[in-house]
Amino acid sequence: MDEAAPAGWHAQLDLRFGQQEGHTVLAGRRHSGPLRVQKALYPEGPEPCHVIVLHPPAGIVGGDELALDLQLEPASQVCITTPGAAKWYGSAGATARQRIDIVIAEDCVLEWLPQETLIYDGALAQLHTRVQLHDTARYFGWEVLCLGRRASGESFARGLLELQTRIDTPAGPLWFERGRIAGGDSLLSSRVGLAGRPVCATLLMAGMAPDVPLLESCRAIPLAESAALSGLSWMPQLLVGRYLGHSAEAARAWMFALWQQLRPRYAGRAAHAPRIWKT
Repeated sequence: MDEAAPAGWHAQLDLRFGQQEGHTVLAGRRHSGPLRVQKALYPEGPEPCHVIVLHPPAGIVGGDELALDLQLEPASQVCITTPGAAKWYGSAGATARQRIDIVIAEDCVLEWLPQETLIYDGALAQLHTRVQLHDTARYFGWEVLCLGRRASGESFARGLLELQTRIDTPAGPLWFERGRIAGGDSLLSSRVGLAGRPVCATLLMAGMAPDVPLLESCRAIPLAESAALSGLSWMPQLLVGRYLGHSAEAARAWMFALWQQLRPRYAGRAAHAPRIWKT
C-alpha cells in the first residue's frame, strides 16, 4: 500500500485590535500552528499600531492551510505587513490554501501591506481574502504576485493559482473578483491577459469618495520599468490600481509611491515604511 501523502501544516492566527488610553493596542491574539506575531510596534508614535505576521516555515507547500482572522474594534488604526516574500512551492498533487478574513469597525483604518507572493512552477494555490468594512472605516491593501522564479530561469509552466478577493459593506458588496491562472495557459501571454509579464499587482483603497486632482497626481507617478503597464480607476468608495511588469521590486516601488500620495488623504499622516522592509 502506498504511503499517504503528508497532510501539510495547518495554521490559524486570530488578532483583535482595540482602543486603550487613546491609542490602538493588540487586545487579543490566538494562534495554532506556524503563524503568529511577536508584539505590537509603534514606530510612528501612538498611532497606528504596526504588526508583522510571521510564518516561520517561510514556504507554503501542497496541503498547507493558513488562516488569518483580523478584527478591528471602533477607532482602531493598524498597519500589517510581513517580514519577507511568501513562497508557494511546487506541489505533487495537494492544494495549498490561504484564507484571510478582516472585519473593520466604524472609524477604523487598516493597512494590509504584505511583501510579494512568489508562485513557483508547479504550485497549486488558493488565496482568498474577504474584508467586511463599516461605512465609516477605510481599508488600504495590496498584493504583488510573481509567477515563476524568473531570476532562476523558471516560468509558471505548470500548476494552478486561484484567487478570490471581496470587500463587503453594510450597503452591499463593494468589490468581488475571482481569478484562475493555470500554468502554461495562453492567458499568460495574451494581450487581454498578462501580456507576457510575470509580475502582476493589485492595489485597493476602500472607503474614500473619488478625488480627481489626487487621482491625476497618482496617474503621473512614473514607472521604473519601461515595458510595464499600469492603470488606476477611482469608483465610488473604491480606488483600484493595477500593475503588470517583469520586476517585483518595480511593482512595489510604484505601489509605495501611490501609498505616499494616498496615505495623507485616507489616514491623515505621511507614509512611514515599516522598518522590516529595510532588513
